Amino acid sequence: MSLPLPAIVLVRPQLGENIGKAARAMLNFGLTDLRLVAPRDGWPNPSAGPAASGADIVLEKAKVFETVADAVADCAHVYATTVRKRGLVIPVISPEQTGREIHANDGPSAILFGAERSGLETEEVALAGKIVTVPVNPDFRSLNLAQAVILIAYEWSKHVELAVPTEGEPEEPRATQAHLEGMIGQLYAALEDAHYFHPRDRTPATKNTIRTILTKAGWSTREIQAMRGIIRALVEPGGRPRS
Repeated sequence: MSLPLPAIVLVRPQLGENIGKAARAMLNFGLTDLRLVAPRDGWPNPSAGPAASGADIVLEKAKVFETVADAVADCAHVYATTVRKRGLVIPVISPEQTGREIHANDGPSAILFGAERSGLETEEVALAGKIVTVPVNPDFRSLNLAQAVILIAYEWSKHVELAVPTEGEPEEPRATQAHLEGMIGQLYAALEDAHYFHPRDRTPATKNTIRTILTKAGWSTREIQAMRGIIRALVEPGGRPRS
């Protein structure tokens, strides 16, 4: 069974025109799953349609979310586009590698693009398993939103004809981001109870480190369930699981 097309997630996009141009770039290469996280001017936006130049199907199907975590909850593989690593220990790959990987992935994929001026926040990048960086001129790192989208969409499209089913024993399905978030939240709560986070002002950085360690593992749904059982057993030995 073929996987769904990768989702393009625009995080806090500012201008309706830029959303429309990104939709146009997507449809040029057959992508239609557009997700908007907290668009500044709300949605729908009357400025998006003219800029989309006929990519109406992408705009009509666009979904709006409050947070990045909500937008990628059903995805097993998340990529964050940024020119900076932001102190996170996350693998960095090229757009070409990204396109090839998405076709080989064992679950739905999502690609994050940050706001026009500020890009993605560190906490948003930490949700991703890999960072995608375009090798642009280091003295002029200026890509607009639609340009970034079209680069990734093009690299994905190059491998459409190469995607073939593999033979042999099927692998376990990759856990979705929602399953992963559930395990991470459970672990955070257990560590809070154990007074692990010290000093307190380092808590966000420590949590991001823990998140990146767990995200890189590539858990299956069964493995997530096993780990959550282990955490429960450590926190509540001999007791009943929390509701």
